[in-house]
Amino acid sequence: MKMGSMRIGFGYDSHRFDEARPLVLGGVRIPDHPGLLGHSDGDAIAHAVTDALLGAAALGDIGQHFPPSESQWKDADSMELLARAVELIGESDLRVCNVDVTVITEQPEIAPNAQEMVARLSEVLGTAPDAISVKGKTNEGMGWIGSGEGMAVHAVALLERSRDDGARRTS
Repeated sequence: MKMGSMRIGFGYDSHRFDEARPLVLGGVRIPDHPGLLGHSDGDAIAHAVTDALLGAAALGDIGQHFPPSESQWKDADSMELLARAVELIGESDLRVCNVDVTVITEQPEIAPNAQEMVARLSEVLGTAPDAISVKGKTNEGMGWIGSGEGMAVHAVALLERSRDDGARRTS
């Protein structure tokens, strides 16, 4: 069975804030704000992008590859997990075309750190910075995000076949 040459994946992640942890988003440490509760470092951008990539490649999800039940992933650097997902999609003869990320949070503001996040993501994804977008939106004070309990992240990734023949490796 041949897969299409272009593949789209959607990723989502959400975490509650945790005063005891540093905030890391897109591989960038954000000062003066509580971190995110999670088994790894809680980087919700890296998690959502990882799920978008794995989904586009039909390779499952982040929990299948890096189960929170396994101690080796405790406090793991989520950008390293993302790098492994990039390796997996490469093994499937796919490569990243572009990624679009939306962070939903009342605080912190995302814009002041967005370009640094784009640079870190670009480095790990192996794509040009102009192929990555990171933006923030508020929840207008509604729900658990609006009340400042945590944040959510949506990510969309477009992958393309890295070989012309469109055949998937069988080895």
